[in-house]
Amino acid sequence: MRDIALVWLADAVVGVSFGAIAVAGGLPLWVPVLMSLLVYAGSAQFSAVGLLTAGGGPVAAAATGLLLNSRTAAFSLALADDLGRSWAARLIGAHLITDETAAFVLAQDEGKARRAAFWISGIGLFLAWNVSVLTGALAGTALGDTDRFGLDAAFPAVLLALVLPALRADGAARRASAAGAVIAVAAAPLLPAGMPVLLALLGLLAARRGPRRPRTTAPGSAS
Repeated sequence: MRDIALVWLADAVVGVSFGAIAVAGGLPLWVPVLMSLLVYAGSAQFSAVGLLTAGGGPVAAAATGLLLNSRTAAFSLALADDLGRSWAARLIGAHLITDETAAFVLAQDEGKARRAAFWISGIGLFLAWNVSVLTGALAGTALGDTDRFGLDAAFPAVLLALVLPALRADGAARRASAAGAVIAVAAAPLLPAGMPVLLALLGLLAARRGPRRPRTTAPGSAS
């Protein structure tokens, strides 16, 4: 709960920044608010608003957002059993899947704990994001240049803190992360924003494990 609350706080800070950037860039207040309710994808929203405020069309903005958010398709495969069995739970849960909720769920071992981590973090993040985006949009240009606050570093810092335990405990995760980081950094000067992150998924190839060693049983134990 402590870790989830810290992520709620970081999410809210970035949400204020997003709302203020959208309105300060000339978009009407309803655009960032409605986008946050229906799209609910931080990085995709920032990219879409950046394109719109730079003069790009809505089709290009939507296509960029879809491309950046395509990573959640992989998350859905890992979290499907943790959303619940009913169609209602899966439809609502699918809308709440984010990098943060996936990290919280995958950090848990037991089924009930995984479900609790998903719904507590997911609902809280959705509320924090939407309330903060509305707050930032209402503030408009009052915040001035939001870049000077360094808010763009909040999400990476939070996600790094969430995955550190897994990196310490799992050599395969360390190999995949290192390979993905090298790929992303190398591709950053050559590809449009967002593409290096998707390309970094190739780092998963480095996580392939060797053949599993057969388990041994203690003398007298059941086979």
